[in-house]
Amino acid sequence: MLNFATPFGWNLFFTTEQTNNYWQLLSIFIELERASFEIYPPHDEMFAAFFATALHNVKVVIVGQDPYHQPGQAHGLSFSVNSNVALPPSLRNIFTELQSDVNVDRSQYPANGNLMSWAEQGVLLLNTTCTVRRGEAGSHSGKGWEEFTTAALRVVAETHAHVVFILWGKHAQSLKPHLESNGHHHTFIESPHPSPLSAYRGFFGSRPFSRANEALIQHGQVPISW
Repeated sequence: MLNFATPFGWNLFFTTEQTNNYWQLLSIFIELERASFEIYPPHDEMFAAFFATALHNVKVVIVGQDPYHQPGQAHGLSFSVNSNVALPPSLRNIFTELQSDVNVDRSQYPANGNLMSWAEQGVLLLNTTCTVRRGEAGSHSGKGWEEFTTAALRVVAETHAHVVFILWGKHAQSLKPHLESNGHHHTFIESPHPSPLSAYRGFFGSRPFSRANEALIQHGQVPISW
């Protein structure tokens, strides 16, 4: 079994998921992978998104897919990298849109792509796959992580009256049917992914940050200081 502390506010969710068969298989897989390969993020940052944003504090969710798979980048928050690490192309495009949308410049040197300040304000930065083998994108897909993270997002949708879900790209948008909870009125902001392959097809100019804050204010919630 994976050995880790339970993130505050997510206790019941983690306890429940660990009783499922997929969790047992996923645990064995991750342990074997870490014994044989370099896996990102490090073990103690695997659930960093949950530690950074307690369930009751979630106001916005930004869904990613894989952790970054090059050394020193991934630290458990979707799209985020450790401080003083060169910005990956998708994050660079996110910051370009951030400046265009709400006039926040995060392109300063040295690079600061660490998005912990967002997480601490209630932005759940969750990858649907929480680990990856060095240099092998998608290497831990289909091993059980997707079941775990979909369940986490479903819990968010079912326990909050209003959450802003920012869904970039088809992978994230495929989760929407799991998040349209009866009796809750969530905001969904959808656009192409910020990767260089698709950013110019509608990500740029989509204004996700100002739209998220407008939705929060409309629902009596404190906006995010991006």
